[in-house]
Amino acid sequence: MRPVFTVTLTNGRRFGVQPGETVLEAAQRAGIALPYSCRAGVCGSCKATLIEGRCHYPRNPPAALDARDRVQHAVLLCQAVPLTDLRVQAREVTSVEDIARRQVNVQVSRKWQLAPDVIGLHLQPAPGEPRLNWLPGQYLDVLLDEGRRRPFSIANGPQADGVIELHVRHVAGGGFTSWVSDVLKEGDALRIEGPLGTFVPREDSERPMIVMAGGTGFAPVKAILDHFLALDTRRTIDMYWGARSAADLYMRAHAEQWAAAAHALRFQAVLSDAEQAGMAGLRAGLVHEAVLEDHPDLSGHDVYMSGPPAMIDAGRRLFVDAGLPEDRLYFDSFEYAPDVLAQILAGRAGIAAEN
Repeated sequence: MRPVFTVTLTNGRRFGVQPGETVLEAAQRAGIALPYSCRAGVCGSCKATLIEGRCHYPRNPPAALDARDRVQHAVLLCQAVPLTDLRVQAREVTSVEDIARRQVNVQVSRKWQLAPDVIGLHLQPAPGEPRLNWLPGQYLDVLLDEGRRRPFSIANGPQADGVIELHVRHVAGGGFTSWVSDVLKEGDALRIEGPLGTFVPREDSERPMIVMAGGTGFAPVKAILDHFLALDTRRTIDMYWGARSAADLYMRAHAEQWAAAAHALRFQAVLSDAEQAGMAGLRAGLVHEAVLEDHPDLSGHDVYMSGPPAMIDAGRRLFVDAGLPEDRLYFDSFEYAPDVLAQILAGRAGIAAEN
């Protein structure tokens, strides 16, 4: 199929876009790694600046763009479908470009309880299957029937035995996570696709790092920090992990071991439930507010964050307001899977039509 439009990046790289394709899909097909996370238009990871041309959003509305973004000609590449040739200013993540994305059959080699509502899984390549390769912080999709997918961050870096670690929170009413919690057992088979995402370590900086996780957003953060500490980084790292209760800090001992072993790493646990925080002797409040209390000026930092949409949205806006250059903010937002989001949006549209 012949491309109908051409996208030119401000660094001179060009790629064609086929009918109905988003800019992100076309870039990936061309082997160009542009940042992304949710692939649904709600997290803002793929935000770029449109220099020339026009595009539209026929799939999902660009929920991550606010009025200020629109005035600055921001676009969301995961949803933007060109109406003309485009010239775009976008960040590239060249470190992921040479890693093959593939589908692999795996088996559950271990299943254990991390927290009352969090399951740990170890997945191993099935006999005769290739080992998946990935960078710390990336995620995979578990492939389900009828083209459905469920994304999960990988909680470890690549290993010689190919073991993949996942942290799966049981979501009330979530069919797949309920199945993982109640039915899935060791020895069962799954089919996965990966690696996905661009939430990966940036090793070309010596700036101090702030790393913020919310809930099971600790999973990719664990992989990234294990990687930096294995490199014996000299960068100062302030790591914040926010949760509702102390039980939700399901690998707190691992984070405390980081702080004990690396003199340049400081760890703060923050609980949003003040009563729970008081009983546990931990800091109370919202985790992004704790970051800003300790670091009101972020202009000299790199920030990595991973967790629920509300935390990511607050951090994305407030950290930039605190002086953080947007191109030094790296994040992974735990959004709804695309098919679930489509159902939610369809339901909202139906309610709006009825009213």
